[in-house]
Amino acid sequence: MSRSERLYFIADFNVETLARYVANTTLADAETALAPPGPIMPALAAGPPGPDWSAVVWTRPETTIEAFRRALTCHEIDLDRALDEVRAYAAAIAQFAARARSVFVPIWVSPPFERGLGMLDYRPGIGQAQLLARMNLALADALRNHPSVFVLDAGRWFASAGSRGWSQKLWYATKSPFTSAVIEHAASDIGAALDGIAGRARRLVMLDLDNVLWGGVVGEVGWTGITLGGHDHVGEAFADFQRALKTLAARGVQLALVSRNDEATALEAIDRHPEMQLRRGDFAGWRINWEDKARNIADLLAELNLGSESAVFVDDSAIERARVRSAIPDVLVPEWPEDPARFREALGSLRCFDSPFLTGEDRTRTTMFAAERSRRSGLVAVASVEEWLESLDIRVTVEPLADGNLDRAAQLFNKTNQMNLATRRLSKPELEVWAAAPEHCLLTFRVCDRFGDSGLTGIVGLRFEGSEAHLVDFLLSCRVMGRHVEEAMLHVAVAQCRARRASTLRAEFRPTARNNPCLDFLRRSGLRAAAAAAENVFIWNASQPYERPRSVTVLDQTGVATALDP
Repeated sequence: MSRSERLYFIADFNVETLARYVANTTLADAETALAPPGPIMPALAAGPPGPDWSAVVWTRPETTIEAFRRALTCHEIDLDRALDEVRAYAAAIAQFAARARSVFVPIWVSPPFERGLGMLDYRPGIGQAQLLARMNLALADALRNHPSVFVLDAGRWFASAGSRGWSQKLWYATKSPFTSAVIEHAASDIGAALDGIAGRARRLVMLDLDNVLWGGVVGEVGWTGITLGGHDHVGEAFADFQRALKTLAARGVQLALVSRNDEATALEAIDRHPEMQLRRGDFAGWRINWEDKARNIADLLAELNLGSESAVFVDDSAIERARVRSAIPDVLVPEWPEDPARFREALGSLRCFDSPFLTGEDRTRTTMFAAERSRRSGLVAVASVEEWLESLDIRVTVEPLADGNLDRAAQLFNKTNQMNLATRRLSKPELEVWAAAPEHCLLTFRVCDRFGDSGLTGIVGLRFEGSEAHLVDFLLSCRVMGRHVEEAMLHVAVAQCRARRASTLRAEFRPTARNNPCLDFLRRSGLRAAAAAAENVFIWNASQPYERPRSVTVLDQTGVATALDP
């Protein structure tokens, strides 16, 4: 996947191999640069090449922390001094990060051949391993309040590479002790982190059923005959894989089913088998029939309002995997092991789900999709869409940007594609800075109805210039599109304009490959299209209020829209 990234490397060893691997393999077309050789602290003080650069700061503990270097030569351990040095190092990274887009800091590791004091190495006040662990924890703790700094678990890279990960011969020859096995793992984790920050993480796993979630063909053996759980190593592997999927869903990645099966038979197994870890309510949707799987995937993505680049497809059949890869290239279709004992390992090795935040909305997303199915079933039972919307009892709560909603707001900026006026991508620090300007107003919108709470799903960003207000940002999660929440957001935006005595609200649509639904909404919103010379510009006379939809109750914590609402 080609993408435009700029990555700066600061290290106390030869990091050129990592930079080349990132630019040529992990992040195609990325621009990389290396800090000048020399001490780390001056390089950090000098800052990155520019504010749009991310950085990797990778050091060895014995060259960064003098107290640790002395401990390696069996001097008495001075824990307080070591932790003071760690905090000074973290402060330098934080100052550097204030001028960078994001910073990645691998934890410190010891060479695998170093045994320290053997059985005493984790003894407090004596062991070098215990000291290093305390230093890494202190580093992570010192950087925890800096949202653009991410501490990476380098220990996992060396664990994966095993004895092949470290080479003293390489150190003597190139001044880099890390072999290509470690470099590949490091580059992949860095690439996954940058994807997460840019909103490119995958959000949906689509799964086959037979020989993926359970062993056997349920249509032939019935739900009582499938292999799942129990005192059987194969059944245990399937159950453990389901538990891993449930954990993935708890961090905001949705699950769906695409299977060639009889739907009633398959759902009966999901509902009734006592060892099922995943039940019907754990799935955002499903297509269980005898149709082409690629077509079913496309239909399900449309139903969930997700793009194909958001999805992963897991199937035990090489033929089905090849079909989906060919038909929908943007869907990630990993090769899948034949042995179910390796399913959990295969899932855990995927690096496509990394996200810089974990919000309350992420943890409850499965419940939200279950509630959405209930809403859709209610639509069938009423005479009209408007009657259905009024039956939902939709409530929209408006709040200014604050510490409590900043993570989720930044997540929306970097993940929302369809209902997005400008598709600006802002990191958490950039969003804070923009919202703090006195001429700016940034509002967040939470949506709930009688079926449940959809969480923070919308954002309006306004910039005021004299008598004119600019709708800079207007974005809404696809989960709540089409329920008049869009109109409620415009109602609040116009109220803010009137409160600040702006006479005109101006919205400039910036097209992308994905945000045509936003243009469709603007065209039917009642806003006036500007002259042909100003294509994609829409205007509202702010001397007139924008009517609140009857089916939506607005709870405006700023008091502006509520005060003007009839």
